[in-house]
Amino acid sequence: MIAEAIYFKISKGKLVALVGANGIGKSTLLRTLAKIQAPLSGEIVLQNKSLHAYSNAELAKEISLVLTEQIPSKNLTVVELIALGRQPYTNWIGNLSKNDYTIIENALQKTNLLDLKHRKCYTLSDGQLQKVMIARALAQDTSMIILDEPTTHLDMYHKAYVLNLLKNLAHDTQKTMVFSTHEIDLAIQLCDEMIVMNNGNVFSGTPCELIEQGVFEQLFPNDLIAFDASSGSFKVKNTMS
Repeated sequence: MIAEAIYFKISKGKLVALVGANGIGKSTLLRTLAKIQAPLSGEIVLQNKSLHAYSNAELAKEISLVLTEQIPSKNLTVVELIALGRQPYTNWIGNLSKNDYTIIENALQKTNLLDLKHRKCYTLSDGQLQKVMIARALAQDTSMIILDEPTTHLDMYHKAYVLNLLKNLAHDTQKTMVFSTHEIDLAIQLCDEMIVMNNGNVFSGTPCELIEQGVFEQLFPNDLIAFDASSGSFKVKNTMS
């Protein structure tokens, strides 16, 4: 069942995970939050202003996106790709100012990419490239960053690394980081807040609050996996007779 009657608030400077079963509408919700598609009904408010009232140019200074699609050209260097984040602020020629370069350098530093700044993107690992995409979003200098499955194709270490990086960035920059993920166990451990889509309903709160409410127990059929509230993780049931 696709979720409906959705209501939640997202706090400034928090890492917020959006989780739920496949097909529940996570990507649709993210696209709606980013004004890529219009809501069927209701209203989204950003910085006390209706999202509908923002022009595309205005919204590019409020929300940046990190999507799962391949970047247009991996022949760019790391610093060139990150510099694309400054596009909403440059003139029609695309010239970068001294302030733009300062912001780009700051994004490189915060994502630990200074040593890779002149590397071609096609030479990077998936984990390194994901950091570059996050740095580009940082360089866009928006109040919110929306990420669609930022840990896809990464191993366990780099999944944890990327989510921990996002949490530190959210706290350090006071930007709101909202991302969809299937890594629910990691999200419970690392996120400040979570949005859980389940059986047509949407729940939001801190991981501890959601555990206390029993939200995760109902997230998946319990014939194979079960949520262990004491450890805050899902366990595979022993199905051997």
